[in-house]
Amino acid sequence: MKIASFNINGIKARLPALLDWLKEAAPDVALLQEIKSVDEGFPRTPIEDLGYTVETHGQKGFNGVAILSKLPLEDISRGLPGNDDDVQARWIEATVIGQTAVRVCGLYLPNGNPAPGPKYDYKLEWMERLHTRAQELMELEEPALMAGDYNIIPQAEDAKRPDDWRDDALFRPESRAAYRKILNLGFTEALRARNTAPQTYTFWDYQAGAWNKNDGIRIDHFLLNPQAADLLSDCQIDKDIRDREKPSDHVPIWVELQA
Repeated sequence: MKIASFNINGIKARLPALLDWLKEAAPDVALLQEIKSVDEGFPRTPIEDLGYTVETHGQKGFNGVAILSKLPLEDISRGLPGNDDDVQARWIEATVIGQTAVRVCGLYLPNGNPAPGPKYDYKLEWMERLHTRAQELMELEEPALMAGDYNIIPQAEDAKRPDDWRDDALFRPESRAAYRKILNLGFTEALRARNTAPQTYTFWDYQAGAWNKNDGIRIDHFLLNPQAADLLSDCQIDKDIRDREKPSDHVPIWVELQA
């Protein structure tokens, strides 16, 4: 089972690029972030024509997450539990029915800038709720993963210029500590389990020639509970997608599970 995550940065602007990638990479499941579309405005038909079922949790103009799946989906839920007043569309999950059922959670974690401030407080509060849901996924004792744009630079090696990110919400000590707290529940970060190469990034800003300089950061992650980690055979980044016409500022990351 090939499961991918891709912050598409606007589904309507990137639809041709997304369709090309889906045809080439052929993931069984794709978790999208920043679709920037309400549910009824999502361009389902061309994606469904490729054999995917489409489930969305949208929001007008920003945020928004989706699951595209060639395999049956069950028990679909939307919104990260723990705060009924949170209206931002940042979480969607479902059980994918393959040879082995896998619970997949697609997330778009808040950016949090400027920090400190209300947006950073919201980021940390969201991460506390994420920790609670992560604990529940560990207790399932069945394969489960959380994947998406975490807006977290885990370590200095995950940025070309780490010193320039010291005060940014993506790299502040509190953010990284909250991320480690989730990892320490027993999750495996799939990419680092399969690839320890330096200068491995998933995001390059549109400004200042960042792509051409490989001035990137690694903020898109797959976290696997032990049952999913036991099934992991590969994890890679489709870096070349960033060099195409009208690209997202993120690139896809994917795992292969023996499921």
